[in-house]
Amino acid sequence: MDSNNWRDERNGAFLLRRLSRVEGDKAKAELFAKLAEESEAQAKLMVGGTEPAFSPSLRARIVAGLTGWFGVKAMRPALAAMKVRGLSVYNGAIVSAAHPTPAEPSKLESHHRSAGGGSLRAAVFGVNDGLVSNTCLILGVAGAAESTGFILTSGIAGLLAGAFAMAAGEFISVRSQREMFEHQISLERSEIENHPEAEAEELALIYAARGVPLDDARKISTALVKNKEEALNTLAREELGLNPEDLGSPLGAAFWSFVSFAFGAVLPLAPFALHLANALYVAVAVAGVALFVIGGALSLFSGRNAIMGGLRMVLIGAIAAAATYSIGKLFGVGVA
Repeated sequence: MDSNNWRDERNGAFLLRRLSRVEGDKAKAELFAKLAEESEAQAKLMVGGTEPAFSPSLRARIVAGLTGWFGVKAMRPALAAMKVRGLSVYNGAIVSAAHPTPAEPSKLESHHRSAGGGSLRAAVFGVNDGLVSNTCLILGVAGAAESTGFILTSGIAGLLAGAFAMAAGEFISVRSQREMFEHQISLERSEIENHPEAEAEELALIYAARGVPLDDARKISTALVKNKEEALNTLAREELGLNPEDLGSPLGAAFWSFVSFAFGAVLPLAPFALHLANALYVAVAVAGVALFVIGGALSLFSGRNAIMGGLRMVLIGAIAAAATYSIGKLFGVGVA
């Protein structure tokens, strides 16, 4: 028996059960429940019919808990890292000869969003950026000057400058992307208005490429283009890979970038703000623990060992911090 493969299969089935409970779309929920049954059956075959006692891994429990909290879409990268099946149902409209109607557009995930890895992972990276950059800044300043007040002032300046820079950059990025998507959708709307037959044929060919018989695909697409808004939603997904109802919020992206960066940046700054004894050593310890936790959290999306991920993050942070502290020390000696 390959115990690792058996456990992976059982953990996958455990997560699929979780997905079937939290997914609001009935068709997707039923799909996940059936996939869980199939996964459990495969696991049983791996051990010859009699399974040993099973308890979900800590990683599976964490991912299941976060999925219940944030939803399936936000956790897709972490679920994919654990080889959970069926996630492709979020890639576009679902059609079949038996049920020739696309799934409800408002419940479909856009390609460009899903490919980005999800907002949860972006938030973790934002915290990491703030933590590493401000820890390095604080240590660099501490190497050049021992004044707690100067270190605190520099750390606050670094927090605000970094957070506002991240927010501004994210706002511009998402706004520019949204304008591009809106332009593409407007062109698609014009084509539906002026050339509905051609658009219906294009959509039929896409469905046919997915395995739907061409005659059935043409019936589906012809019915779709009669409702222009529904046709626009479907064509935007199928031809452009976009969800017209979820193009991203520039203000929301800017806000969460600011918050996540600031949260990470404030951690090494807190010991100085609280006037703790040996604040520099406490800040280094806090940063080390936080880096380990972030590295472990990122392992949820990479599928790698959490402890190794945490240690790697600590090592990278330590190298960067040591370099900036050494440069600050040299600068301080030079000034003196």
